[in-house]
Amino acid sequence: MPGPMTFQLADLSQLVTEWMWPFARIAALVAAAPVIGTRSVPARVKLALTVALTAALAPLAPSMPAVDPLSVAGFLITAQQVLTGLAMGFAARLVMVVLEIAGQQIAQLMGLGFASLSDPQSGVQTPMISQFYVLLATLVFLGLDGHLLVFRILAQSFTTLPVGVDGVSGASLWILAGQAGWVFSAGLLLALPAIAAMLTVNLAFGVMARSAPQLNIFVIGFPISMLFGLFVMFFTLPTMLDQLEPLFTRALELAARMAQPGP
Repeated sequence: MPGPMTFQLADLSQLVTEWMWPFARIAALVAAAPVIGTRSVPARVKLALTVALTAALAPLAPSMPAVDPLSVAGFLITAQQVLTGLAMGFAARLVMVVLEIAGQQIAQLMGLGFASLSDPQSGVQTPMISQFYVLLATLVFLGLDGHLLVFRILAQSFTTLPVGVDGVSGASLWILAGQAGWVFSAGLLLALPAIAAMLTVNLAFGVMARSAPQLNIFVIGFPISMLFGLFVMFFTLPTMLDQLEPLFTRALELAARMAQPGP
C-alpha cells in the first residue's frame, strides 16, 4: 500500500512561483486593458479570465527564477510583473483616451458639454458624445480581434521579457509617458472637421447678433448648434472609422514595445 503523499517546502515554493508571477502580470494587464478592463465588466469575470489565461500561459512560460517569493528579491519581481502588465494594458488603452478627447471637444462646441454620463472605462463623468465614440471604438476593437491581439502580445511577453528582477525598462516607460502629446494631437485631429464646422456656425451667430441685436441668439443658437453638430458627426463618421485602424495598430505596437527589454 503506497504511503501518504508528501510535499517538500522547496517544491511548494517552486509551484507557487510558477503560477504567482505570471498571474501578477496577467492580472495587471486585464485590469488596465481596453474593453475587458472597464468597470462595466464584473470583477468575477476579470478574475475568471485571469485564472484561465494563467492556466494557459504559465506552463508555456520559461522557467521562473529560483527566488523565494517572500524575500526582498521576490517582492521586486512581483512588482516588476505588475508594472509590466499595467504598462502593456495602458498602452493598448490609449486609443479610448483619444476618442474621449475628440468627443469632449465636439461636445463643448455643440453645447452638450453638460450632458455627461459615467464612463465605464475610468468611472468618471464624460460627455455623451465621448461615450458614443468610445462605444464605437469598442465595437471596432472587438471586430478587429483586438482583444486576441492583446492576449497574443501578453503571451509573447513571457518570451521577450521573461519573469525576473529586470522588468519593463525605464526607456520604455519614458516612451509611454511621451505618448501624451500624441494622444492630444490625435484627438484634436479626429475632431478637427467638426471643430471647423462648428466654429463656422458660431461665427455666423456672431454676425447675426451684430446685424440683428433684437434676435435672442442664446435661444435659437443652442438647438441649431446641437442639430448642426449631429449632422456633422453623421457625415464625418466614415472618415473617423477609417482612422481607427491605424490608431489601434499604433497602440498595440506600443503595447508590444512595453514587453521588450531595455537598451
